[in-house]
Amino acid sequence: MSAEIFAQIDRYPLLAALKQRRSRRFGLGMKMPSGPMAYESRHAPFPLTEDEEACLTFAASGITGFALLDLPFSQEQGGAIVARSLGRTFASGDAIQTVALVIVNDDATYLIKRPQDFAATEIQPLIDLASQNEFTEIYRRMRVKIKDGRVAPPVAPMFNVNVNRWSLYVPGTTYFLPINELTFMYINGLLEIFNEHTGAFVLDERAGFRAAGLGRFARRRGGHLFDDPADGRVLTVQRLELMVSELVTVEQGMMLQNLGLMSQAIGIGGFPNFAEHESSWFEALGFRMETMAVGRYLGANFMITGLMSLKGSNRNVHYPLALERDGEVLLQPFCPPFYATMKEAVWAIVDIKYGSQGTFRGGITQSAWRDPAAIAKGIPKISERAVDAAIAYCQYIYDRYHRFPAYMPPFRTVLGFQACHLDTEFYDRYYRGEALSETERSHMEKWHGTGAPGISEEVSDFHRNLA
Repeated sequence: MSAEIFAQIDRYPLLAALKQRRSRRFGLGMKMPSGPMAYESRHAPFPLTEDEEACLTFAASGITGFALLDLPFSQEQGGAIVARSLGRTFASGDAIQTVALVIVNDDATYLIKRPQDFAATEIQPLIDLASQNEFTEIYRRMRVKIKDGRVAPPVAPMFNVNVNRWSLYVPGTTYFLPINELTFMYINGLLEIFNEHTGAFVLDERAGFRAAGLGRFARRRGGHLFDDPADGRVLTVQRLELMVSELVTVEQGMMLQNLGLMSQAIGIGGFPNFAEHESSWFEALGFRMETMAVGRYLGANFMITGLMSLKGSNRNVHYPLALERDGEVLLQPFCPPFYATMKEAVWAIVDIKYGSQGTFRGGITQSAWRDPAAIAKGIPKISERAVDAAIAYCQYIYDRYHRFPAYMPPFRTVLGFQACHLDTEFYDRYYRGEALSETERSHMEKWHGTGAPGISEEVSDFHRNLA
């Protein structure tokens, strides 16, 4: 790919991308089988090139430099809730960068490494490559093949929604799937809300609203957590886990917005797509799955579980636990079996932040600060009472529900994004000219030459006239 093409993307106006961005689904080789816009492309599928996938991948999850972390780090101000120091093309709560990205095309299925999946010595070269618009080289360094060929879940309800099944996962398309890992954000948040300055208290609504392992930390028992609801600091397990899930899921939305804007800048089609089935994508990708009876999975008491068993409805459910390849763990949560206990899992996160090579100790040289050593001296140690309370809560959840989190698996998908080369003839037949911008109309010629599908001198002249 010529440097000029990447330079054109670099110069693409943000306002133009925002104004012209649309979900555009109909690609080369596709067929809409019925309805008022029934249409069959007269061209064969035309997959995205490595360069095009590289641009989209960078938009979705490129490493761009160091987070500024411009926060007050005194203990009472909470700046040390930050856990890592690297930034990507979208914002991440506490700079954790917990959302992973999977890319699926006709040839292979890849996992894109997150910042924390690289050695420290590999980071600066990636940042330098990004500044030089070397997206294809970045793509090659970030991707790990996890499967040969295309994988995907079924398209039938409720694995997906009917409105998109005609176009999903068809040859020539590339699918981008963000995957949430919830446990790091969960535990890191607990270390903040269970300190002396926030002092939140959590009740288990599925256990008669009793303290979720935190009884000895309650203020009425001489502890430091505000257990009186009148103080406004009492949460339920469900509310707390919903907050964690929503915070991480927002990052998926930012990934997809970036994919939409980059698709517009390149001039290809793309659209967000439902991907929230609890297990189907993980099974397709080859995740290590755990099995649990539905009664236990839902936290039902022994009487309800017994009735379910008598009626034959206490069936097994499957949920994702890790992604492994050739004996190497690529994605894992902070919970057993990867840690012997939840205590070890909590301390693993404390170590990432405060260990000898942690973010606020030896690893602080990997930062945007002029004098990171001076900053490190001003960042106090984490509260011991916060760590103890986080351990007590996490162990309670795991002991009672036999997993962590309690309400959902540690990994979750919500939305994906499918990209393709557009069949402009479909849009010319059914839409007014403004449905496609000049960027879409000229993409095949600019990126692939006049011999690309749908491009002839006659067609090129027609598109230029419309533009």
